[in-house]
Amino acid sequence: MPPPVFRFAPSPNGYLHLGHAYSALLNFDLARRAGGRFLLRIEDIDATRCRPEFEAAIYEDLAWLGISWESPVRRQSEHFARYREAVERLAGLGLIYPSFESRAEIARLVAQREADAPWPRDPDGAPLYPGAAKSLSPDQRRQLIAQGTPYALRLDMQAALARVQELAWHEKGAGPGGESGVVAAQPKAWGDVILARKETPTSYHLSVVIDDALQGVTDVVRGRDLFWSTSVHLLLQQLLGIPQPVYRHHRLIEDASGHKLSKSTQATALRELRGQGVTPADIRSRVGLPGDARNTTGSC
Repeated sequence: MPPPVFRFAPSPNGYLHLGHAYSALLNFDLARRAGGRFLLRIEDIDATRCRPEFEAAIYEDLAWLGISWESPVRRQSEHFARYREAVERLAGLGLIYPSFESRAEIARLVAQREADAPWPRDPDGAPLYPGAAKSLSPDQRRQLIAQGTPYALRLDMQAALARVQELAWHEKGAGPGGESGVVAAQPKAWGDVILARKETPTSYHLSVVIDDALQGVTDVVRGRDLFWSTSVHLLLQQLLGIPQPVYRHHRLIEDASGHKLSKSTQATALRELRGQGVTPADIRSRVGLPGDARNTTGSC
């Protein structure tokens, strides 16, 4: 049997913090304990926010933590053609349609609907797509695209679910509500998710399942904030005929107020902690991991 394959896949849109350190170290430790492989992937599909200096800092921070990885590192921005192929395959099945509303227009549509009753939201709290782009004729769509109108390519969730059997995964960690064991997927809760945009031929949901399959990732170990995203990932895996890895969602590292550490809230960066004299052993202690990777329990 081939060795298990783990991965850490950060986005270079800011500096790594303790939450990233925990996830990277946990994946690295589990790979070593299992005699497996550890991969580093750079998820840089957002050209407006991802910057070379942040990518360079990722390598520096991980090396400082004592983490090593296989080369070459996969950078998503170098594989747009592969993601585009997957979109075209789904489109060929009649599962993709373009929507043309701007974010502001979608917000206005949601506000109109909520004048009567609460509008449904996905597990991340974002409103489900409220527009009517699915009812546009092929000629109307071609005309809007020819005019240069920005668009998002959405998965027709109803049509997609009609093509698959009941979806579930075996959770080796725990979800935000303590879910573990066999978990029933709920992709419908996400509505018609965006899989690509006019300017970017992929999305997180699409690229992550394709990359995990192409890289032979067997064990996806990631934060509980991505727990219900697994529902969409299982659906895409079945539609595209690619294997399903084992999923293990781990606890999140929180600040003093109980909120998840985040780049957007300027969580203290590892490089800043390093400048204060904090050691890699201190980082392990702060995130609740033992100093010896071979003794890692993999506690989530």
